Amino acid sequence: MPPVIQVSAVRKTYGATVAVDEVSFAVNEGEIFGLIGPNGAGKTTTMECIEGLRTPDRGAISVLGLNPFSDVYKLQERIGIQLQEAQLQKRIKVWEAVDLWASLYRKKRIDGERLLEQLGLIDKRNAWFMNLSGGQKQRLFIALALINDPELVFLDELTTGLDPQARRAIWDLVRGIRSRGKTVFLTTHLMEEAERLCDRVAIIEHGRIIDIDTPQSLVNRHCPERTVVLATDDGSAAERFRTIPRVDAVTCSDSQFTIRGRGDDLVTEVIQCLSENRIRVTDFRTILPNLEDVFLKLTGHSIRD
Repeated sequence: MPPVIQVSAVRKTYGATVAVDEVSFAVNEGEIFGLIGPNGAGKTTTMECIEGLRTPDRGAISVLGLNPFSDVYKLQERIGIQLQEAQLQKRIKVWEAVDLWASLYRKKRIDGERLLEQLGLIDKRNAWFMNLSGGQKQRLFIALALINDPELVFLDELTTGLDPQARRAIWDLVRGIRSRGKTVFLTTHLMEEAERLCDRVAIIEHGRIIDIDTPQSLVNRHCPERTVVLATDDGSAAERFRTIPRVDAVTCSDSQFTIRGRGDDLVTEVIQCLSENRIRVTDFRTILPNLEDVFLKLTGHSIRD
């Protein structure tokens, strides 16, 4: 099937600042695709070009087989958008906002009351926007993005500033969108969010795409290292650990050993070594690389720098 989104060599500048530099990628139907990177990397500008809110200097963009600029009205009926920064009138009620957004579309809208119930906002239907919590506001904006039953949903930094409980609740909502057959394109600078939600991610830095793949494939390709930390008083442990295949280093501090190596089987082989040599341990944990480590490996700095 053709991609839901096709971006080819898109470039966008603001004066001398290059915000998006020859970006190309494709988003497939039914997946959650994440554009990840630090603040200022070009995520929002790229998304806004795809949505038709900004005009790129050059390059080609296709969304649901349509041009987001010449086919803007056709496209608006088929997509839903949650912007990174959005506000409503302070004293608009939740149900009023949903009704207002629904009236903007020509196609048959979905049941607003049911949508509010699905998003946990039915008890707040008569509340003013200004009295909603941060998580409730985000859920309302998701409701407004879904009111036209879109085929494709854009979510821009949807959990920034939320507490962990609200963030995980919204993650469940996003998974629910995908489970209903929708395609989700999101941006985030939170690596845990990308790992938990995305089927595939594109890492962007200084306006350029560095790599694209599933989170696990990116970790396996760029950070194959594995680490096991354990505690034992066995005097022969260090010698035994060094005989394990693919072990690169074994260090010891007091009775705590750090075993570094490569491959998915490293942890299994360490456990097997412990069993075969009857080495008694009082502590055992593994340290596995993640997308944060991939970003550090590819860019030379942490995403939080």
